[in-house]
Amino acid sequence: MAGGGEGSAAAVAMCTPAFAARVARSRWFVVFASTYIFALYSKELRSALGYNQQTLNTLSFFKDLGTNVGVVSGLVQQVAPTWAVLLIGAAMNLAGYLMIYLALERRTAAPPVWLMCAYICVGANALTFSNTGALVSCVKNSPESRGIVIGLLKGFVGLSGAIYTQLYLAIYGDDARSLVLLIAWLPAAVYIFFVHTIRVLPYRRRRDGEELDSGPFFCFLYISIALAAYLLVMIVVQKQVRFSHPAYVVGATALLIILFLPLAVVIREEHKAASQLEQSLQHPPSIAVEQPTKAAADDDGAGMAVVSSSSKPAAACGGCGWIRNMFRPPELGEDYSIMQALVSVEMLVLFVVSVFGIGGTLTAIDNMAQIGQSLGYPAKSIKTFISLISIWNYAGRVTSGFASEIFLTRYKFPRPMMLTLVLLLACVGHLLIAFGVPQSLYAASVIIGFCFGAQWPLLFAIISEVFGLKYYSTLFNFGSAASPIGAYVLNVRVAGRMYDAEAARQHGGVAVAGDKICKGVQCFKHSFLIITGVTFAGALVSLLLVWRTRSFYKGDIYAKFKVAPAAATATPEAEEKTKKDGAHESN
Repeated sequence: MAGGGEGSAAAVAMCTPAFAARVARSRWFVVFASTYIFALYSKELRSALGYNQQTLNTLSFFKDLGTNVGVVSGLVQQVAPTWAVLLIGAAMNLAGYLMIYLALERRTAAPPVWLMCAYICVGANALTFSNTGALVSCVKNSPESRGIVIGLLKGFVGLSGAIYTQLYLAIYGDDARSLVLLIAWLPAAVYIFFVHTIRVLPYRRRRDGEELDSGPFFCFLYISIALAAYLLVMIVVQKQVRFSHPAYVVGATALLIILFLPLAVVIREEHKAASQLEQSLQHPPSIAVEQPTKAAADDDGAGMAVVSSSSKPAAACGGCGWIRNMFRPPELGEDYSIMQALVSVEMLVLFVVSVFGIGGTLTAIDNMAQIGQSLGYPAKSIKTFISLISIWNYAGRVTSGFASEIFLTRYKFPRPMMLTLVLLLACVGHLLIAFGVPQSLYAASVIIGFCFGAQWPLLFAIISEVFGLKYYSTLFNFGSAASPIGAYVLNVRVAGRMYDAEAARQHGGVAVAGDKICKGVQCFKHSFLIITGVTFAGALVSLLLVWRTRSFYKGDIYAKFKVAPAAATATPEAEEKTKKDGAHESN
């Protein structure tokens, strides 16, 4: 009965507005609140607006440009609160994709290609604002679990393609144009709903030897795995069975229930924290205070003198100091300035790897519908490929995030080496597409989706570890800005041109437009052989980063987020002095 009474009291306490406010202010709720799609509607753009493959790939490039070039959002995050960053993202998302929807529905005059490029770039760029606001907040709230938190957040982004597919089937039916409308209003609504909960919170440093609490992250992981498994089952079943609209509604309802399960983890963690706080207030710990020794005081005075004397030459230098400091970076892991990071060899290597590696996988993903068509796959199978990319994109993100963190903390296995292995695996997927092995597109979509997803948490975590967190919002956006360059060269200039040239040859030398498509392995063979070569070159370049950071990753890269153990007891002299001071005060 006593246990039941305590449980009832706890349940009542968890239903109060004060506890609800505590949950909304917690760092775990920030993770919960912070928890790709062009290929599905690219055929609609081709048929409704009469675009050829090169024009379609140009639009895809501007989508990738907007999605990955978040320098502006990073700079805004440095000077503005997170809620402002999220609101800007909501407005851009709604404006960009709504104009695309109106063009597809012919409710506006057919826009020129450059204007469609602007629409899709603005809409896609909204993702960088939400990405910056959420990712930077969560990494700064959990700096010792940054690989895990980045993998988890990017994993939910990887599932977004399959999630949006299920939701639009339930709301609008099988209408790809309505998918664009859903992309326009739903993300904007989510940004606004969570605008005041995503923010940076004070970080409690743990003592050396104290265990890091990663339990909630693994609970989030298990729920996300259940979500991915559910989506995978739905994709397979919907391929075999014809669903009615009510069946889609039931499936989407179950999906939403799983999506909100992490909220239970947040409530449990905050209830546990509130209980521990109440117990600590009832039994306050004894605190021992150490008096500073004379030697320590002398050292502090000497340190102040050194700082004062060293600051004079810097002031005398005037405005030229930042140029000299730009080429004198601190040790790896310390806070680099933006210019120090941008001119470093490490950032140059990451830039090249992003151009070659992510640019190649982006090209494969954006052309998956056309690749399936050229190889003779049915339309339903093509949609399956695209959804599988979303599922395995998720798998790559959470695997690289969690696995790289575990291998790093337990075995000192450097993250740059894992990035090299991912690039080598991506070469296998590109070769399967290049040679058109029968029924291999299923495996290729899995490999490419996995490798595309796996590269992002590794790239973002490496930037945060090597260059510090002070300017992280700007630096990780600079790192990701390289991928659209690779996507433009490989997608528009290589894959798009070669596809259109082969299609024109098949149609008697006539320029291809609208629904005329290329058939056969030759449509993408040579372009993906080129992509394989540049991806392999990126893997070789990444080995330079492995070599330059080998000593850094052998040490404790999270040492700055720990504090030394507090003194448990005071010295006899201090105890005697405390007694005398107490007696004097009582008199």
